[in-house]
Amino acid sequence: MSAAQKIIRSASLLILLAFAACQTNFQLTAQSREKVFPTTHEKPKLVEIESPAIKKLLESAIEQTTLTKNYDPAYTVLAYPNGDVPMEKGVCTDVVIRAFRNAGVDLQMEVHEDMRGNFAAYPKKWKLPKPDSNIDRRRVPNLQTFFTRQKKSLPITDRAENFKPGDVVAWNLNGKNLTHIRIVSNFYNETTKRYSIIHNIGGGTRLEDVIFDWKIIGHYRYF
Repeated sequence: MSAAQKIIRSASLLILLAFAACQTNFQLTAQSREKVFPTTHEKPKLVEIESPAIKKLLESAIEQTTLTKNYDPAYTVLAYPNGDVPMEKGVCTDVVIRAFRNAGVDLQMEVHEDMRGNFAAYPKKWKLPKPDSNIDRRRVPNLQTFFTRQKKSLPITDRAENFKPGDVVAWNLNGKNLTHIRIVSNFYNETTKRYSIIHNIGGGTRLEDVIFDWKIIGHYRYF
């Protein structure tokens, strides 16, 4: 093959890859996995899910990795119920909220209504006089309190096999109560022997094998 032919072939490949990168309609297929896991890296195994609710939850969470590209914690006035900030942005809690909503649970309404009736049971770190449906469920400690009150809390361990697809896990990022929350996916890494997680820690929603990178402070299984 001549040098000119090699250049043309390389250029054609780059154009093809650029076109493929523009695809946004995510489905849990082999082609879709290429968007999340580059071909140069080992691809985790996609584990089939039997529970309809968990399946819907994870489909939404994975889809968010192709849609939510920014991290934006700004206070926003929202509709109630079923209110949401624009899909292209959000924070870590929004990943969980959107996924649960796809599974039939509106955490905006559930958390707000529980806070209305049990405000004293929730954290006071924001010094609010009453619940606020615009922000209540967008705060990690409130989600933790809600899941615990619903008896969905599990023991915290350092054993990867205890974390199942659809589980919600909370972190302490810096040892000073900077909290973060994410969802355990159904992509299993044969090398690390654990599931990747779906979260937005800055720069948009991503799927990463980082479940033990920070201190776990909460483990919840709703479904």
